[in-house]
Amino acid sequence: MEEWKRNLIILFVGQFLVNASMSTVTPFLPLYLQQLGMKDPEEVRLWTSLIFGANLLTAFLFSPVWGKLADRYGCKIMLIRSGFSMALIITLMGFATDHLHLLLLRLLNGMLAGFIPAAIALAATNTPKEKTGYALGILHSGAVAGTICGPLLGGWMADVFGMSAVFSYTGLSIFLATLIVIFGVKEHFEKREGQVKTSLIEDFRIIISKKPIPALYFSGFMIRFAMVGTLPLIPLYVQELAPSHQNLAFLAGLTTATLGIANMISAPKLGKLGDRLGSHYILIFTVAGAILFSIPQAFVQHLWQFIALRFCTGLCLGGMTPSLNVLLRHHAPEGMESRTYSYSNSALFLGGMSGSIVMGVTASAFGLPMIFLGSAFLLFLNHVWMRWTILPQIQDQQKGKTA
Repeated sequence: MEEWKRNLIILFVGQFLVNASMSTVTPFLPLYLQQLGMKDPEEVRLWTSLIFGANLLTAFLFSPVWGKLADRYGCKIMLIRSGFSMALIITLMGFATDHLHLLLLRLLNGMLAGFIPAAIALAATNTPKEKTGYALGILHSGAVAGTICGPLLGGWMADVFGMSAVFSYTGLSIFLATLIVIFGVKEHFEKREGQVKTSLIEDFRIIISKKPIPALYFSGFMIRFAMVGTLPLIPLYVQELAPSHQNLAFLAGLTTATLGIANMISAPKLGKLGDRLGSHYILIFTVAGAILFSIPQAFVQHLWQFIALRFCTGLCLGGMTPSLNVLLRHHAPEGMESRTYSYSNSALFLGGMSGSIVMGVTASAFGLPMIFLGSAFLLFLNHVWMRWTILPQIQDQQKGKTA
């Protein structure tokens, strides 16, 4: 097997386990807080939100730091550092004795994370350029599969083994995945001697001076804002569409998983198509498709209609983030690939946090159907933005190369 393909398989498994571990706690976090002694329902809801968001906050803040170190010392060492750190911290969560311990450990976990951008950077820089879209599509599928399976596995293990045991099993899984990375992944990294040391602010200025990277960052922020913001509210919309159904929890899980399954199916195929036609065209086309499929979701009368539209939206979503990552690979400053991805990761985290807050306020003020119209409007603005910035900038660069 070619080296880049072996790397890809191992990183796929690693992405799956890391994303699964980040989401295993989702189904039972409020119950775990109650088990730790918290009784007031209002207090449980507040601390659930704080503890869930803590991981995203510190990951957003520290992602550029790990990206800088990856460019200096290699992506593989960052994968190992992140893997062992998360394995230890997630295991310790099972021994928390109150909500403050859990909050601090979630903050620490986000701070020491960085597996995902390092895996993307390693796959992008150690894969033949003509195969980059396909490779990043496969990697994206692993991340999505982990996000889908994490809550399902977490809920099942909590019922069978107990909530504390879930953290131990998750930590062990990440530890084993890190060992596989150590012995299986090969990285061709050449340390650049005599490189001028720069600050994070200087790094950021250098990166955003390269067109179309600033436009890609904003586009990624808008996509995550529009798409992730609706996810926490899907179960409530399912309840509105099927109020008398007895298995509402199952239907809500099925509806949520539908988006991820379609995303996982389409990402490698659209990545391969992007290698042939151009990832910028796939990005623009899939955003347009997501707009068309988002609008009718506000007007559905039956649950099956909603599920079908979510599946179609997921097919489009599979072409967005991988295409952004391919374009970042092609336009990142030489020797700053990991930092470029880490700043992109921060933009995605910020988009997800902002979307969750804004969509929640929108649903409270105007009703649940409005979140899908709001999502479509944000995607429309992003579509116009990409046609105005990303597309002409890439076309100008291509003309300059052929001239």
